[in-house]
Amino acid sequence: MTLGDTTQTLQMPSVSIHGSHLPTPASQLERLFPGSGARLHAKLDQLQLSGSTKERTARFLLDELVHSGALLPGGTVVESTSGNLGMALARQCTLRGYTFIAVVDERANGAATRTMEAFGARVDEVKTPADGNRLRARVERVQQLLAEIPGAVTTNQYGSLANPSAHATTTMPELVASLGAPPDHLYVAMSTTGTLLGCQQAIESAGWSTRLVGVDAEGSALFGGSMGERKLPGLGAGFETDLSHEAHPSVVHRVSEADMIRGCRLLARREGILAGASTGAIVAAIGRDLPSLARGTSVAMLVHDGGSAYLPTVYNDAWVRSEIPDAEHVLAGTATPNPFVEQA
Repeated sequence: MTLGDTTQTLQMPSVSIHGSHLPTPASQLERLFPGSGARLHAKLDQLQLSGSTKERTARFLLDELVHSGALLPGGTVVESTSGNLGMALARQCTLRGYTFIAVVDERANGAATRTMEAFGARVDEVKTPADGNRLRARVERVQQLLAEIPGAVTTNQYGSLANPSAHATTTMPELVASLGAPPDHLYVAMSTTGTLLGCQQAIESAGWSTRLVGVDAEGSALFGGSMGERKLPGLGAGFETDLSHEAHPSVVHRVSEADMIRGCRLLARREGILAGASTGAIVAAIGRDLPSLARGTSVAMLVHDGGSAYLPTVYNDAWVRSEIPDAEHVLAGTATPNPFVEQA
């Protein structure tokens, strides 16, 4: 093939596509759990420009505020975030000409907050309150800022119906189109529960029989969970969100941070996919369920975000040894075909 032939073959018109989310592919995972018999698929939403599926959420949340007339040109947007939504909102606000204030806590990922600042956001950090409920402290700070800043609005990711709408109309339809049919089982990580609720809405609307599995962190208050200390951001919540009252997963798996780390490292070393802690939790949840799944069962999962921001924690042996109980067992957890069954 000549250079001219190659150029003709690779012609792609340059159009502006970076103002919103991008459709992402699903890929079959053939090495993650060898010999399992299930057909595993991952929707690669870490390929979004801000690095996570929250790119979709940010677009829909902002569009709703604009369409309602609440967000005016040049206005200020305030939101509580542990990282991913903040990066997506910071990126999209700078494109649209809005000021963005991200309210974070002391557990926020440093790489995420620096990314927000790189996009022009102001980062407002709250201290951990006496009761340890960082999420509630962030939400209260959002309300304070709204009262102080004339015309400021919040995207209200915990209660806005635009959050699940993003996933009912884009995430789930894209996944089914990629697979050619709805999966038998879909695993979704939960924080606001917007992604899970959106997938649920799409499944119910289409009449699909997909079993929806919610993946939560140990120490999260969602769906009757008991509050506890959590070191890794992005999974779980400090209170039951408004959206969670409408979500009805078939089952909820609560995953320890040790298993999140095992899941992340397993996915990286077997499939070459560097993902964040919430995706590691999904890997662990699937691993637990695999022995009960019939051969040929179609299992899909969302790769909610990339793992670069977790290099100082999840992928750092020294951090794991200092912060995670039974660290040596965690670090050795990729040596067996399915560590989430064999450790039981």
